[in-house]
Amino acid sequence: MHTNQPTFARHRALQRAALVPIVVATALLVAGCGKDGKEGAKATQSAARINGEEVTVHQINMVLERQQGLKPEQAEPASRQILESLIDQELALQKATELKMDRDPQIIQMLDATRRNLLARAYLEKTAAATVGTPSAEDVKKYFDEHPALFAQRRIYMLQDFTIQGDTEQIKDITPKLQVTDSSQAFVEVLKNSGLKFAVNQVTQPAEALPLNLVDSFAKLVDGKGMYQGMNGGLKVVLVAASKPQPISLDQAKPMIERFLTEQRKQEFIQKETKNLRATAKIEYLGKFAEKPAGAASGAAAASAPAPTAAASTASSAGGMDAAALNKGLSGLK
Repeated sequence: MHTNQPTFARHRALQRAALVPIVVATALLVAGCGKDGKEGAKATQSAARINGEEVTVHQINMVLERQQGLKPEQAEPASRQILESLIDQELALQKATELKMDRDPQIIQMLDATRRNLLARAYLEKTAAATVGTPSAEDVKKYFDEHPALFAQRRIYMLQDFTIQGDTEQIKDITPKLQVTDSSQAFVEVLKNSGLKFAVNQVTQPAEALPLNLVDSFAKLVDGKGMYQGMNGGLKVVLVAASKPQPISLDQAKPMIERFLTEQRKQEFIQKETKNLRATAKIEYLGKFAEKPAGAASGAAAASAPAPTAAASTASSAGGMDAAALNKGLSGLK
């Protein structure tokens, strides 16, 4: 017979062991709010019983709902795979409970931290979902028109990522020669004639797979031209070896834009609500934190805020690029 504490631990452990980020778990929690009792009863039917403990259909469905792009005919085999994973999870959980690991002070603290995080995110996500409406047709059209490189003038790029080794004088000498070439073949020929060591990788990807703050810059490049970035001990060049237009219509783009704008507005609301909560609360810093550095409060709020969205990013000039953004966005090249 289990005590309330192990039962609580089991419930929380199942949430954590599903290997889902806490924000996703929160989204599922919020999505589940408002269901009537009949639906809830149906969702919690048993799928398996392991040493007397049940794994429910509801648990399977929670994991299943996270499977992006799952086709209808794949739902049944996926459900069975999820069930087997939950059975393995339950067996390990029962052993952990048997060993009283759920009473370990460190684990209890972790469970409490997870509960606090889940509830806090649930409040913010649910409040944001209730406050932020669906973007209007005008909003969608405006975003579509303001980002032609992603939609009306969208291209599929064959990109070649060159890493060229050389000292400052060598790079200074070869850069103008590379910039006047108008094809991948001519570019490589100049490199070979220079005697400099270089490595190249190639990838084909659509505009939306590029670092979004560089999409407009790449859109300005014709085939055979590239973006240059000096680096320690050499030069990095991403060359548009070839490209072809593959536009997306407003009707095709509408669902994507709506999701993007909705999520963007939710994140903006969450940041604003967090700021408002801090402004109206009585916060006392104690102990060694009593004398906090100037701007610490705003810094804490900034640390919890998500990164700026792509729509807010500004494109680099056509002749240069943000190395960090490029390395992150074109990681497939390496």
